Amino acid sequence: MSLPLSLNQTASRSKDLEGRLTSLANGGPHAIGVRLQELDREWSAGRAAKGILAVCILVGTILTLTVNWWWVVLPVVSGLLLLQYMFDDTSVPVQLMRRLGLRTRAEIEQEKLALRALRGDFRTLPTLYDIEDEEDISRLEGEGGIVIEAEERKVDCRMAVKEVLEAAKAPAAEADQSGGHKS
Repeated sequence: MSLPLSLNQTASRSKDLEGRLTSLANGGPHAIGVRLQELDREWSAGRAAKGILAVCILVGTILTLTVNWWWVVLPVVSGLLLLQYMFDDTSVPVQLMRRLGLRTRAEIEQEKLALRALRGDFRTLPTLYDIEDEEDISRLEGEGGIVIEAEERKVDCRMAVKEVLEAAKAPAAEADQSGGHKS
């Protein structure tokens, strides 16, 4: 039993993310750094669901021991929901947290990856192209290389955000499917 987000909610979240990234890209590296720090502290839907279920288990156990044994239902149901979360990406507690506006860990990581790419964190990392064609590039540079004017390299912030979001989707989707850290 899952409560999937509607297409309108998904589109709205995507548009909000795109707008936020565009605004941060216009704000420069400092604004991006501040947002990355905020994202490091943001709770995901899975983390919030696990926290609430843990509190329910503790409270239910205490109430069972001190008030009435019928309170055992609370920790039992919470434990079952926690087990469902462990084996099912679309667990009820996580879907409820998403309805309350929390994002999945993959969505948070997608935004972090996009922000790092916009800030230029990956610019100096070697790519497969750099490694394979080192001789060709050296020869090209020795012959004068390709001249690119500074204005030609500038990219519209909105277009850069769209490209970065597309590139960041794949690793985020793989993280969700791997079953690793889906919270």
